[in-house]
Amino acid sequence: MACTVTLSGGEVQQTEIDAYVRRAERKFGRQPEHIDIKVDGDEVELNYDFTGQPFHRIRRITGYLVGTLDRFNNGKRAEERDRVKHAL
Repeated sequence: MACTVTLSGGEVQQTEIDAYVRRAERKFGRQPEHIDIKVDGDEVELNYDFTGQPFHRIRRITGYLVGTLDRFNNGKRAEERDRVKHAL
């Protein structure tokens, strides 16, 4: 997916815009969906818009914070299966 860019307040070269996109990828670990670039003299204000990321539920099970049980070994799976689950 290509990043769209909105430029206001001045001129910016394409190489500089590409550098801002690479900076966002390095800083946030993913490519932005859109970048607003506002030029004010020698100052540049950048606003990044990203798509939403899926939310993974984290639970405390048998003393560990886990999202899924697939990485548990057989002993830990048995401990989880045998635990007492309390109702509200």
